Order: sequence, then C-alpha cells, then structure tokens
Amino acid sequence: MKPTPAAATPQLLRRVNARAVLGVIRGTEVATGTELMDRTGLTRATVISVCEDLIRRGWISELDARGEEPGGPRKGRPARRFALNATAGYVLGIDIGAATTTAAVADLRGHVLGRSSESFRAADIPAAERIGVVDRACRRALDAAGTDPQRVLAAGAGIAAPVDRDGKVLVTQHFWSLFDVGLRSAFADLHGWTVLLENDANLAVLGERWRGSGAGVDDLVVLLAGERLGAGVLESGRLLHGRGGAAGEMGYLDMVQGVGSSDGIASLARQWSAAAGGPSRGGTASARRVFEDAAAGDAAALEILDRISERMARVIASVASFINPEQVVLGGAVAESAGVLLPRITALLPRFTATPPRVTVSPLGDAIVTVGAIRHALDYVEANALDLVLPR
Repeated sequence: MKPTPAAATPQLLRRVNARAVLGVIRGTEVATGTELMDRTGLTRATVISVCEDLIRRGWISELDARGEEPGGPRKGRPARRFALNATAGYVLGIDIGAATTTAAVADLRGHVLGRSSESFRAADIPAAERIGVVDRACRRALDAAGTDPQRVLAAGAGIAAPVDRDGKVLVTQHFWSLFDVGLRSAFADLHGWTVLLENDANLAVLGERWRGSGAGVDDLVVLLAGERLGAGVLESGRLLHGRGGAAGEMGYLDMVQGVGSSDGIASLARQWSAAAGGPSRGGTASARRVFEDAAAGDAAALEILDRISERMARVIASVASFINPEQVVLGGAVAESAGVLLPRITALLPRFTATPPRVTVSPLGDAIVTVGAIRHALDYVEANALDLVLPR
C-alpha cells in the first residue's frame, strides 16, 4: 500500500510559491507582476504577497515603470516591476592548487567584482599555513570587490583531489593529502562561511557549461590539461562523482597504449623540449616557448606539438569510449595555446574511437575553476535562499 502524501500546509505552499517567483526574477533582469503570474501560474494577489515578502527579506527590490526606485512622480497606474537584489550578498569562488590559490568574489548574478591570487611557498606545507594563504587571497578579493567577509553567503572551493558528496577529501595518495587541511571547519570558525569543497575538474565542467563553450551541453567532459590531466564529467546534465569522488581521475592512463601517464600538455611540452635539447633559439624550455617556437615554424617544436596532439587524441578517445560525451573541452591555463592542437586531434579521433566527440578549448582560461566554484556557490544560495538570513 502506497503511503499517503503529506498534506500541503500553508507554510509549505508559501515556500513553494516564493521559490517559483524568486526563480523567475533571478532568470530575468526585470519582471512585472503580470509576467510573474504568466510564468508561475499564480494569482496576482499571491504574486504580490510573495514579492512583498521577498522585498522584506532583502532578496528583491521594486522598480517603477521606468526601472527606477519607487518614490518619484508617476502618471496613471504603472505596472509593478521587480528585480533581483544582486548585491544582497556575495559568493566566493576559490581555486586551490599546489602552487597558488585564486579567490574571486561575485554578486548574486555571478558578476565577478574582485579577484586575488596568492602563492604557497612550497607544495608540502602545514595545513594552517595553507589555510592562511587561502584566507589572505579571499580577504584581498573581498577588499577589491568593496565588501567584507560578513556579506559572503557561500564559498565554492576547488582542489586538485577527489572529494566525495559529503565534502570529504580522498587521501589515498600523498599529493591528494596536501589538500586535506580542514578548510570547511577553519572558514566556518574564522568567518561563519559555508564552504562547498569540490574537485577542481568537477567545478571546471560546471563553469564551462555555465559560461564557456559547453553552454547548454548535457553530456560534457572538461579536461584540465595543464600539468596533470583531470576530468570533470556531466552525464545528462548530472555531475558524476563516484563513491569516493574519484570519477574523472585519470590515473588509468598509465595503462593506455600510446599515453602512459596523466601528464598534461604543459608538462609534456617541457619534458619533450628538454629531451630534444631545449628551444632551438636558446633560452629555457617551457610550454609557452614550445608553442611560440611552433608558431614561428620551428621544426622541433612542431614535432612536439604533433606528438602532443596524437597523445591527447588517444586520451580523448579513451574518455569517449566509456562515457560517450557530446563534447570534450580542453581547459585550464593551457587552453589559451591549445587551439592549435584541435585540427590534428579532431583528424585523429576516428582512428581511436567509433564515437568521436566535438573537441573545443575553453574560453575561460585559468579562471575556469573559479567560475565553476562561483556557479556551485550560487546553486547553494539559490537552493537555500529562503533559509538564509541576508546581511544588513
């Protein structure tokens, strides 16, 4: 026998109605009462009651017919117009790597207002020191945005390690353990923040689908392809985690013929340039220099890029064979240069897989993780808006 559904209480109905109205207002610049009625199916009286409650809470503001704050002279009876109060609070997007950390502050529409980066003195440092550096980056980003820690509603934070659905870091490797520093509890104690810890590649795919070349794509993979490869995977619009958060980890590439490791494009360019004797025009071997030399027609650099293209084609083909995405995006700082690899990668893919995806490079560059972290924090705020108390 099926259980009887609980009766809809007036309080529950008010929450459902408020969530629906706020969702519509959030998705448009300005909404009239009539538009809110049409989009939600609610009566005018209910829409106005909900809007007035949201105004009292601080989530929205009322504009006059010209889009200005009410109070000026009016003729006739203009339509009531409502807009999201985008500065009612702020979110943080944090990218925590082994060498550097970057924090970005955004308003409730996702507009970035301040950003700051800090370096760690070494990869293997005490937890308290790592937290201190991240906190300094966050404070400086908040200063740049002209706001303060008390106005942060949530912080998304990406790390180069698997994170399970409960925010616990998988520490079966030493490198991953470097990020198990208790960031969530530390920031809760320091600032009272809700910190949403997530794998950096997972945040990258959220950011790419929101504001990158994968906008609107439900079956999407982002490969962070700089120093080491890591994948964020969306399947039917749902982020894949796996039991311990390790879905998308690329250690299996050690066993893939023609690949042999999870080294990324920048790492391979340096290694292979050094093995070939360094840049032909002198100077220090670096990924940037390899791409610059190739653009200048240097034969050795062109050969390195050709080798990288074939290797990345094999990597993407392996992903395509068991995930079958519509699109694979090369992301991270290397994306700025990786566009020159696409023709060769695309040409090789049919040799390695029967289901070649579309391959693009991300326009988000090295901001891809912070963009995804902002989106993750905004998702939390939007889902919990009616339970959050906005700072005054």
